[in-house]
Amino acid sequence: MTDHATDHLGFLQDARTWTEHWCRHQAEDQGLELTEQDLAIVRSLRDFYFEYDLSPAMRPLVRHLKNSFGAEVGNSIYLMQRYGESPARTLALLAGLPKPKNCL
Repeated sequence: MTDHATDHLGFLQDARTWTEHWCRHQAEDQGLELTEQDLAIVRSLRDFYFEYDLSPAMRPLVRHLKNSFGAEVGNSIYLMQRYGESPARTLALLAGLPKPKNCL
């Protein structure tokens, strides 16, 4: 999608330009079929980002999701099974946020 400016890794340059349509397109590119829970997680991460001005790396991501969605979702094993080996990076991309620090 060319109507959203991205960096060389595909992350939105301005998180405020994010749309759910853009998120779904990115998920499709990642081979993910988004569920309502996935969208709730993405929206929660966007709220986190706009409150703390931070794209959470893995540990704060797990803590935030555990507090927001419970231990079933807020654990690294679930997140890696659902979003691949770098859940923080994948979810930041889907949420239109900058790549978290310390993510490869």
